[in-house]
Amino acid sequence: MNELRGITNFFQLTDDVGTSGQPRREQFQDIANAGFGAVVNLALPTSDHAIPDEGSIVTGYGMRYVHIPVDFANPTTDDLKTFIGAMQALEGKKVWVHCVVNARVSAFMYLYLKHVRGVDEATARSPVLEKWQPQMDATWQRFLALEPNQFL
Repeated sequence: MNELRGITNFFQLTDDVGTSGQPRREQFQDIANAGFGAVVNLALPTSDHAIPDEGSIVTGYGMRYVHIPVDFANPTTDDLKTFIGAMQALEGKKVWVHCVVNARVSAFMYLYLKHVRGVDEATARSPVLEKWQPQMDATWQRFLALEPNQFL
């Protein structure tokens, strides 16, 4: 796990979910070596430090790869529904979820953990979300306040 600490904003959110900002190309091997069976990428292909062949790199290490490009300026309930479906399809695997800096991911994981897995508030909230929420813009505040009947 020590090699994972060098990944931008890495946080082991639950036993089966690790989250971070964009890993560097060589760090995907560390993710695979740590037992993760899948990588979910919420960043746009045009995001800072995006790796054009990330899917090939990830699958080359034997992990599944899911890319759900979420526009940071406009996250949608459809994005969230797609994310929830992907996470449910990956149940039983250790999943690594990343975006550019782990902000998008922290909001998506919060809603997923709280409303789908039914975990308590403290477990659902990552340190990244705690730091970001006070300065979060209105778009993300509304997104974070979504009720289950709006996306389940």
